[in-house]
Amino acid sequence: MINYTLHLADNALIYGHRLSEWCGHGPILEVDMALSNIALDNIGAARSFYQYAAELEGNGKTEDSYPYQRDVREFKNVLLVEMPNGDFADTIARSLFFDAYQFLFYTALKQSTDEKLAAIAEKSLKEVTYHLRFSKEWTIRLGDGTDESKQKMQHAINELWSYTGEMFDASEVEKEMQAKGIAPDIAALKPHWEKIIADTLEEATLSFPIALQGAWFQKGGKTGIHTEYFGLILAELQYLQKSYPGCEW
Repeated sequence: MINYTLHLADNALIYGHRLSEWCGHGPILEVDMALSNIALDNIGAARSFYQYAAELEGNGKTEDSYPYQRDVREFKNVLLVEMPNGDFADTIARSLFFDAYQFLFYTALKQSTDEKLAAIAEKSLKEVTYHLRFSKEWTIRLGDGTDESKQKMQHAINELWSYTGEMFDASEVEKEMQAKGIAPDIAALKPHWEKIIADTLEEATLSFPIALQGAWFQKGGKTGIHTEYFGLILAELQYLQKSYPGCEW
């Protein structure tokens, strides 16, 4: 149960951290503020999951123990959320894929037999509904915009597609939680996720990567095997606590 809760927290934290890197660098002020707010929403959800994990584990753990005091292999987020921001199209493609997943996932998690997880899911779903609308609208704007924006958006969709399969590939922990009625069946979410993506890409006049369906996909994040980018994320995220252990604001 602790490991499952940490998996959910890690997904939200690393995704939020990546989006926070856009703060002060957004293409326009409105987008800069929107991405910063979406980052905060995800980090807020991560806090709720980490607090619950600390409550379950005890031993003096707090919500700060997990993001600041674990090594790379102990994080169990999917690889998609740790992908570099790249250009704006890369970020929007990653957001479309993960926001659509989170929307369906939190909708299903509301039915969890664990009341705390169900409550976190219900609160987070209100925020993710906006996140998905934002990423869908920008996918459509870029896809149905200039020749250059269309090309970049299509390239981003194709490049990140191989990282989407892991979201629906249940780990042993997820299978155990599903059997107990705590976790939803994530494999059952995939057809609904593909429809959201396909409908959005059609409206954006972009091609759905049909040729890539069923192809081999990147995985490993759920078992602690991460990309080379993840160490750089932790180096920044954990710098202060490792330089001044136990420091507080």
